[in-house]
Parts: sequence; C-alpha cells; structure tokens
Amino acid sequence: MNDLRSIASVLATSGAGEIAIFAATTVAFAVVARLLRGATSRGAAAGGVICFLLMLGAGWGGFAALCAVFLLTWTATRLGYRRKQQLGSAERRGGRNAGQVLANLAIPAMAALLHVWLHDPRLLLAMAAALSEVAADTLSSEIGTVMGGTPRLVTSWKAVPPGTDGAITPLGTLIALFSALLVGLVCAMTGVVRFDHLILCVIAALFGTLVDSLLGATLERKGYLGNNAVNFLSTAAAAVLVWLSAK
Repeated sequence: MNDLRSIASVLATSGAGEIAIFAATTVAFAVVARLLRGATSRGAAAGGVICFLLMLGAGWGGFAALCAVFLLTWTATRLGYRRKQQLGSAERRGGRNAGQVLANLAIPAMAALLHVWLHDPRLLLAMAAALSEVAADTLSSEIGTVMGGTPRLVTSWKAVPPGTDGAITPLGTLIALFSALLVGLVCAMTGVVRFDHLILCVIAALFGTLVDSLLGATLERKGYLGNNAVNFLSTAAAAVLVWLSAK
C-alpha cells in the first residue's frame, strides 16, 4: 500500500502536463515500433508500457536509452535477413511479440519503477546495464550469425553451425562490446548514470551476455529453458551484478 502511495506521490509531483507528455510519447513509440514491424501489435503495446515506466523512473534519459536499443536491434535484425531465413534463425517479419519484449525489457522497467520510490541511483545503473545487455546480446547474435565466421560453443569451444544456442564469434563479441558501450554512453550523456560508472555498466552488460551464452549452451540446448527465459535471466544477471558492485 505504501508503495502505491509512493508511486501516486511521484505522479502528482511530476505534474499532469509532464505525465501527459510521457503518455503521448509512449503511444507514439508504440505506433512507430508497430509501423516499422519491430514488434507485433501486442509487442508494441508491451513496449509502450515499458517506455512509460522507463520515462517515469529515468525521465527523457530512459526514453533515449530505449530508443537507442530499439534502433540498434531493429537494424541488426534486418541485416542479412535472407541468410538468417536459410539458417532458420530469422526473426518473424511481424516483429517481436509481447513475450519477447517483456523477456528483454522487464528487468530495466522494474529497476526504473523501483527507483521511483527507493530513489537509489544504483537502480538506474541497473536499468542502464540491463538495456546495454539487451543491445549487446541481440547485436552480437544477429550480426555474428551472418558475418562472424565460425561460431564456437562457449562451454567447449567446439565449432558449431551458425545460429546454435550458446555459440559465439570474435566479431559478435566485439559487436557486443560496441553495443553495450553505445547504450551506456547514451545513458551517461543524458544523466541516467554517472560517467565514472560507464565502464562498470559495460562490464555488467558483457557479463549478462556471457550468462546468456552459458545458459544457451547448457539449459536451453537441453530444453530446460526457452529463449525468453534465457533473455530474462541474462538481463537480470547484468542488473544484479552492477547493483551489487556500484558504490
């Protein structure tokens, strides 16, 4: 009950005008995501809710970070699409569904929402790390599949076919680093996190991608976990690591 009162207090302090702008921006984001086929109708609606929560907890910096993640992942998903279709790893043309959107973005949204009433800056850092992990994991997978060379299982370093769960490539790893750094920079430049926390944010994001690969090579390949569960746990790993490490 106290948590609900705290959220209501934040909404009241923000002012009706600002909340209305956030809501309008949320609707616009969802519409654009749907028109660009980045998400299905339900996926776009879920993305809109995430957008509002990020803006509520982190302001326009949260929106900027989400846009950076969306543009990076949308572009990477369409790169080499025909090749991905041949490999059976292509994203459906209608875009990501609600389950996929929530699997990737629920953790940063929860971190932003927790920040509303706890006011712990580490939660914004956790949000930034989770968003950076989403970009790093998606781009390393999407680009590494078609351009990364011979993929190797992270557990045994055995060469495997492109698109195999838990496989990584040197190019994919570099892309992951670049993506995490780019999203982290957006968060730092918009005041979501401090610049001296940028490296920690990137390290946590890369740790999350490693967790993703390990889970993919083990539990996902054996059928114990689905891809959505793996994505959720990897973003959680990034968020928890940075929250525990930050001062």
